[in-house]
Amino acid sequence: MNVTRLGFEQFRNLQDGEIFPCDTINVIFGSNAQGKTNLLEAIWLFTGGHSFRGTKDGELPRLVDGKNAESAALSMDLFTEGRAQNLQLLFKNGRRSSVINGVEKKTGSALVGKFCAVIFSPEHLLLVKEGPARRRAFIDGALCQAKPAFARVLTNYNKALQQRNALLKDIVRHPELEDTLDIWDERLILFGTQVTLERIAFCRALAPKAAEIYSGIAKEREGVAFSYAPFRGADTQEKIAGAFFSALRENRATDIRMGFTSAGPHRDDLSIEIDGLSARTYGSQGQQRSIVLALKLAEADILFEKTGERPVILLDDVMSELDMSRRDYLLNHLDGRQVFITCCDPETVRLMERGRGFLVERGVLKN
Repeated sequence: MNVTRLGFEQFRNLQDGEIFPCDTINVIFGSNAQGKTNLLEAIWLFTGGHSFRGTKDGELPRLVDGKNAESAALSMDLFTEGRAQNLQLLFKNGRRSSVINGVEKKTGSALVGKFCAVIFSPEHLLLVKEGPARRRAFIDGALCQAKPAFARVLTNYNKALQQRNALLKDIVRHPELEDTLDIWDERLILFGTQVTLERIAFCRALAPKAAEIYSGIAKEREGVAFSYAPFRGADTQEKIAGAFFSALRENRATDIRMGFTSAGPHRDDLSIEIDGLSARTYGSQGQQRSIVLALKLAEADILFEKTGERPVILLDDVMSELDMSRRDYLLNHLDGRQVFITCCDPETVRLMERGRGFLVERGVLKN
């Protein structure tokens, strides 16, 4: 999967135009606040997802006299599934629509599965720095791209969890409702078991790939290990369901008192260690950045195995706090992938053995 052209009209601060990236490394460089990340955001939106910056659709059109324009448009030519294709996105009045190979669609989500990308942004460093919720979100997000049916299972689990938690709060005032907990326990166990099994399989595939990639980035100076800790260590459908059932029963009185469900796959974690020590506690900024990069690149490899198409790699502000050898790996050793990298230092372009550089100044892209 390769992007061959990207066009933009009234999108963010980008001046109307288009670029023709190469199929290897594309470095987008320039000073801060010139529009580099906006370009990556434009590419990412073709996945059908929301902005990775948390921006609402109504805020994507260009600011004119302090107000967002009424509309913005993006277009992409890409080669995928063995042929050239065209995708378009229109943002108007806070809503989005799309066009797929000339066929109009009422929503932007219709693009899901048509274009696949993996994004790294500085915010993703929180994957290592913060608690388990961030790492669970990473696993679940990757699974939703690799196996779209997982999204429904996860949604069903989260809905059941919300309903059970709401019921737990009501039981304090209405004790007679306690018997109805069994209904939500059954649904939690059903969907929670599926969620856990999918996470286990994904992390077993992810861990060795990410460790190998990290070794390449770090030039084998240190080793990293990834391990998913499923609920009570259970790793089969029968064991997971049994462990979950036992925990819900054992913790029922405590859950009612606290008003939330204290056990289940919503409490699991992905353990990350560098030479046997917690990466969250002892990892340097460069090491933590390299870990997230390794996880993202491993995610891309798994998506390739699942879909048969290599996702486009988007790396925003990735070079800061990486030493020269780690930068060299990203610029010259990601064979077979189309990569977009943003950075401030024009020297980065000169380090490339192949690829293209694009200077961005005040929203204008220059080859």
